[in-house]
Amino acid sequence: MILICGATGGIGGEVCKLLKAAGTPFRAMARRQEQVDKFRQRGMDAVLGDFDRPETLATAMQGCDTMFLITPPNPDQFTQETGAIDAAKRAGVGRIVKISASDGNVRTPVPWARHHALIDHHLRASGVGWTLLKPTAFMQNFLWFKKPIAKGFLPQVTGDGSVSWVDTRDVARVAAAVLTQEGHAGATYFLTGPETLDMTEAAKRLSHVVGHQVRYLNLPTFVFRAMLRLTGNSAWMAQGLVVQFADVVAGHHDIDPTFEIERLTGQPAHRFDDFVRDHRDAFARHGS
Repeated sequence: MILICGATGGIGGEVCKLLKAAGTPFRAMARRQEQVDKFRQRGMDAVLGDFDRPETLATAMQGCDTMFLITPPNPDQFTQETGAIDAAKRAGVGRIVKISASDGNVRTPVPWARHHALIDHHLRASGVGWTLLKPTAFMQNFLWFKKPIAKGFLPQVTGDGSVSWVDTRDVARVAAAVLTQEGHAGATYFLTGPETLDMTEAAKRLSHVVGHQVRYLNLPTFVFRAMLRLTGNSAWMAQGLVVQFADVVAGHHDIDPTFEIERLTGQPAHRFDDFVRDHRDAFARHGS
């Protein structure tokens, strides 16, 4: 049995869909009873479990031999994931497939990238079998800026830095494959899209697909931080994003495409144009 943590999120939810379609037994873990009920209504096994309440994890993990581990960036991420790893070991889980980060580094100022590096060290030393998936920045992050894009501009602070943007649907496809196959023990896979793009090129692609002009605005850092706060991001998240995008300017995310997604799943990764086309309505002008 495979336990899917983060089952209500974008990647975890997609993994659940893929496993269900394949007829693979799995159990979705969710924090709230209404979420568990929704999974069960859709014909999926589901259980209550909360990383912030470690006492709930033993029951959630009972009878599972494999776990998919993912958490959203947050100040408690290290405590949450290392606690889950330790709970999995106690519960007899033999293998953990973890979503990490391509920029994971114990010395980085990017908080979640540092967390991932430390969690990865903990997992490798835990005695539990492991596989690490290290995606680059997600194409879905552009949806954070869907309102300004609909108005014709893409606000960022990345200068002319490039990223091999990856679609979260492809990350989920790799996760589903690795979770259900042998031969991935002790492997680390860097997952990228098929091309690298800077924001000027991304704006051109957006313009072409959505049908209206989108201009890249390279904002001053303080303006970008204020915009993030005004759109509901915490001070911790806003500062982390500013630091991460400064890493893009420095070229730390300009990773050559690895094509691991196609090798591991047999299908090519989505191109940025594919992503925009699939989400065109989100980026389109209102009323268009």
